[in-house]
Amino acid sequence: MNIGMILDATFPPDPRVENEAISLIAAGHEVFLFCLKYDANQSDEIINEIQIKRFLSNKLEYKLSALVYTIPVYSFLMKKKIVRFLQSTNIEVLHIHDIKIAAAVFWANKYFKLPVVLDLHDNLPEVMKLYPHLQKFPGKYIISPNKWKQKEAEFIKKADKVITVSPHFIDSLQQRFPSDTKYVLVPNTIRKSFFEAYLIDDSIIKKYKNYFVMLYLGDTHIRRGLQTAIESIPKLIESIPNIKLVIVGKNTTDSILKAQVADLGIEDYVDFEGWKDVSLFQSYIISSAICISPLHRNLQHDVAYANKIFQYMSFGKPLLVSDATAQKELIEKVNSGLVHQEKNVADFKNKILELYQSENLRATLGKNGQDFVRNEFSWEQTSKKLVHLYETILD
Repeated sequence: MNIGMILDATFPPDPRVENEAISLIAAGHEVFLFCLKYDANQSDEIINEIQIKRFLSNKLEYKLSALVYTIPVYSFLMKKKIVRFLQSTNIEVLHIHDIKIAAAVFWANKYFKLPVVLDLHDNLPEVMKLYPHLQKFPGKYIISPNKWKQKEAEFIKKADKVITVSPHFIDSLQQRFPSDTKYVLVPNTIRKSFFEAYLIDDSIIKKYKNYFVMLYLGDTHIRRGLQTAIESIPKLIESIPNIKLVIVGKNTTDSILKAQVADLGIEDYVDFEGWKDVSLFQSYIISSAICISPLHRNLQHDVAYANKIFQYMSFGKPLLVSDATAQKELIEKVNSGLVHQEKNVADFKNKILELYQSENLRATLGKNGQDFVRNEFSWEQTSKKLVHLYETILD
């Protein structure tokens, strides 16, 4: 089967898109990926047998994408590109990655009438409520998360199948649009190659060998909860003088985090490493003692868990996570870490100390998580439902 994946971003990187495409190719399908480029000289190419078709975009289109469900200009521009993509390939099924480009795909598909799979990576209408530029003028008045939620409902009803990333996400959709057959669970997790085929970066290992490292990987937006971890450091230093909070990732809100670190006078205890190539993640994880995910609770974080959770666990590291529902229930089910109340600095600090004071506890929790990921929850296991979906969608 020829599958046309639609992504309104550059590629690579997008590990979920890549993982899904590779699994479908391994199952005997051909995957053509529509994506964007901002460099006119960048050409189409094949990566891991994914046939990548890049379409030129620009900064204006990127800005218009935020207004996609206020005025339809972005959808109109994307529709024209998608029609060209479909005319140049022999696509049999469309696979849409998230809802921002969904209107354009359904619009273009009026000419082709292909089955559609809608892949919801995130609860975007809820995520949008957390964007700083939507809290103030003019974004607050011209971009409506409620309108996005209405469009999401429209797309779910139109799609032949809907993929989500967690049982909690499916439960929330079932409450709104009950169906016995529409929803398919394909969680975010990691390929075995992440923990079986990697290189160690000795410079990272040496840099942190004398520290008790508390590691965070990924997006550092304020809603990710790092202010809680930072605020705990002055008290933790009293019991763990060699503690180091290592933050690998970045966001436009990093200035707030860095100002907090400066105000607390703890610059020597917090490293902002910025974005690093994913090939270095293993070295950072190996260097750590505890890995954290201190998410704030909201309707997005309560129904989805981040990929970092599985990256941490695959190397046998104990976790400390907030009580955002999805990650809390996963960590408690696997018994791979401790849970703190979101935004509660004292609780966060106490849980770090509990882990610090018991090497046996850290080892037990770490082993539980490692066994779970390596034996039950690698991408090779969780992607079986995705493969089955495509075995039956044309029936």
